[in-house]
Amino acid sequence: MTYHGAVKVGGPPDVRELAHLIITKIAVGPHDNNAYLLRCRATDEQLLIDAAAEPETLLETVGPRLATVVTTHRHHDHWAALAGVVEATGATTAAGRIDAEAIDVPTALPLDDGDVLRVGQVELTVRQLTGHTPGAIVLVYDDPQGHPHVFTGDCLFPGGVGNTWGDPAAFDTLYRDVTAKLFDVLPDETWIYPGHGGDTTLGTERPHLPEWRTRGW
Repeated sequence: MTYHGAVKVGGPPDVRELAHLIITKIAVGPHDNNAYLLRCRATDEQLLIDAAAEPETLLETVGPRLATVVTTHRHHDHWAALAGVVEATGATTAAGRIDAEAIDVPTALPLDDGDVLRVGQVELTVRQLTGHTPGAIVLVYDDPQGHPHVFTGDCLFPGGVGNTWGDPAAFDTLYRDVTAKLFDVLPDETWIYPGHGGDTTLGTERPHLPEWRTRGW
């Protein structure tokens, strides 16, 4: 089946099968949050990105063999189901070091920019993008047999960067980080998996960077 990334709350997940990694995308909760389950093909180890809501729904997807739950940023709609998922699975919690203090469930593994997080034999690089929150992180998987894949939380969406609530300084910081750490170093084929809504690619969004800069959001 062809992966499309268009999922709805209450609907089935969408699954993308790569050479070394299987990505399952599911929408949950009143804010239509995306959660992503990553499974290493070689070891079956699993990592969940954003236990956002509906712990029962997420647990049906992950099963009992979840190793890690990564929270992309401090906003409650991205970790409302974290306690339930961790209690059921014993998974290790991980989040950006700066945002971790604002997440009610303790973070066992604080992450910094440039850290490498592993799910089985697959490596994910942590990039901190400041602006939507002080310590939001994204995870970059550079597929050795394909193109990169980036799980961006609320830092990058189709059509723009994440919300900075009219704060020019926060927008400047987020725009700078998204440009320098994603657009300037990754190819157009890079697939973007955001925290809400449909997916996109860097190539689709790249021509619009000057427009985002001018409008300030």
